[in-house]
Amino acid sequence: MRVGIGYDIHQLVESNELTFKLSGISIPFEKRCVAHSDGDVAIHALLDALLGAAALGDIGTHFPDTDPKYKNADSAILLQECYQLLKSNGYIIENIDLNIITEKPKLEPYISLMRTRLSEILQIEIYRISIKAKTNEQLDAIGRGEAIAAQAVVMIR
Repeated sequence: MRVGIGYDIHQLVESNELTFKLSGISIPFEKRCVAHSDGDVAIHALLDALLGAAALGDIGTHFPDTDPKYKNADSAILLQECYQLLKSNGYIIENIDLNIITEKPKLEPYISLMRTRLSEILQIEIYRISIKAKTNEQLDAIGRGEAIAAQAVVMIR
């Protein structure tokens, strides 16, 4: 068994797009993440946790923000590539535990959809995936609605 942890944070800015990506699904919101790719903090933290558990580097090693092909990239596709890399190295995902930290939007109505989407991408049973929504109690940039962050812990074998 191997354990990995991941973390990601992105600045939030006003947007006309009215949705943003989180755990591979679009969520209605008047802000967007400032990022090279789609800014999906949950998947980015999960990528780092999975790659770290397998000692295969990190998100920047495999999907550098200096490479134009990752500009506005769909993080779900990056996660599929990571899953294939883990599989080709003989690893199986045992479980995933994600914390998503934001004041808004409220995520509870979307957690089931997010778990289902990650289950589809990673081809694992939904009961192996936990997602929790947290706030920062109005403290710091996250608490003021200026940022969103995610933490991930994974176990692979």
